[in-house]
Amino acid sequence: MALVIAGERSGVGKTTVTLTLLASLRRRDRLVQSFKVGPDYIDPMFHQHVTGRACRNLDPVLTSEAYVQQCFARHSQLSEYALVEGVMGLFDGVSSLVISHLSFANDEGQRTNDKGQITDFASTAHIARLLDLPVVLVIDCSRLSGSVAAIAHGYRSFDPRIKIAGVILNRVGSDRHLSLLKDSLKPLQLAILGVLRRQDNITIPDRHLGLVPTAELPELNALIDRLADLGDTCFDWQHLLPLLKSQPLPYPPYSLHPSSSLVRIAIARDRAFNFYYQDNLDLLQQLGAELVFWSPLEDAGIPKDIQGMYFGGGFPEVFAQQLAKNTSVRDAVKTAILKGMPTIAECGGLMYLCEQIIDFEGKSWSMAGVLPTSAVMGGRLTLGYRCAVALQDNLLVKANTTVYGHEFHRSHLTLTPTWPLFKTSRYDCEENMGCEGWGFPANVHASYVHLHWGESREIPQQFLKECLKLASLGT
Repeated sequence: MALVIAGERSGVGKTTVTLTLLASLRRRDRLVQSFKVGPDYIDPMFHQHVTGRACRNLDPVLTSEAYVQQCFARHSQLSEYALVEGVMGLFDGVSSLVISHLSFANDEGQRTNDKGQITDFASTAHIARLLDLPVVLVIDCSRLSGSVAAIAHGYRSFDPRIKIAGVILNRVGSDRHLSLLKDSLKPLQLAILGVLRRQDNITIPDRHLGLVPTAELPELNALIDRLADLGDTCFDWQHLLPLLKSQPLPYPPYSLHPSSSLVRIAIARDRAFNFYYQDNLDLLQQLGAELVFWSPLEDAGIPKDIQGMYFGGGFPEVFAQQLAKNTSVRDAVKTAILKGMPTIAECGGLMYLCEQIIDFEGKSWSMAGVLPTSAVMGGRLTLGYRCAVALQDNLLVKANTTVYGHEFHRSHLTLTPTWPLFKTSRYDCEENMGCEGWGFPANVHASYVHLHWGESREIPQQFLKECLKLASLGT
């Protein structure tokens, strides 16, 4: 048993409710493991800040249904309580094109078209069914009273496979408002498991890609304390705690064959680069890599005695001036790559390897200069799951291999590569999204597409294989 926190739509306060629950549990010295549905990086940062444990993403598009079940079973059994934060509205998922796949696939026959069929694949409801977990529905009550019953009834009856354990009423304005809401819900005999009043002193700032990451919020601990205070009084803990209780679940262990040779991988992790799936980092370690965390913002150079580099996504555009000023690091990164250092650069990492970043104000800042293009910030958001077919052998995958990833950025490149890494299309339909990704120099994999390696263990294995080649040369 564990609990899924779902919303009736985006923006109803799922993350606030989830953090309030987590903060109150931690104040009680409860060991709690959190999970996040979907490809999100930032919400898991907040979870981890509160719980002290890495939040795990549950995403059957980036991995598989089986991996979602195994990941939940593996990590939930190590804690006393488990909590899953949903994504968007309860039933919002992938539609029109149903695809059954392994994330690392080279067989086109694994893709199955069901044109016109609407599905909730990868939705919060889908995850709740996969894990057989009850759902608590968060409802934004700020602009309704009696209609709350229609919303609750609709969500409870829409899919009888979903077990709605109760509702949490968010943004309740007054005692009179609450009385109207309770009167409306009473005929449904649906438990009200929490009531959160409108809070003027609890606000998590956001910007162009969502919430501002935890590393940039100096007042975060004070905010978490306020959430814990709120959580102590706003929830029906007598009914919630049994629902949150985690039970050990069986899961099949997977076997990895770590290298007998030590490989040191430099992981760029600071305020500019912090979008990493914990499972990816775990896989590198399980395969025998030593992870060396460093900061392109603050350090004077790249770590010594490394055989590979990994630049995750993040917000290099926000810190472009500081990155540009650190010329010693920029030069060291470029020199190492041109000498053959295997390097993964996802999204923000890709931008850092460009010649320049041009920010929202049109100011230009010099970057590492490995790729002969510039990243330009703009208002247009590129967002969605991608089916990406490798057009050539590259650092991570062989030609014609299909991988499934996610894009989320507001930048574009001034020059497209002559020999791109991938031909991409939308995941939920066959719309061509064009070609993208830089694989030149050949030791570089630079792409806007974020990849989760949970069902694609060949990717970190191939990366470390290339790093070992460098190690064997004594470089």
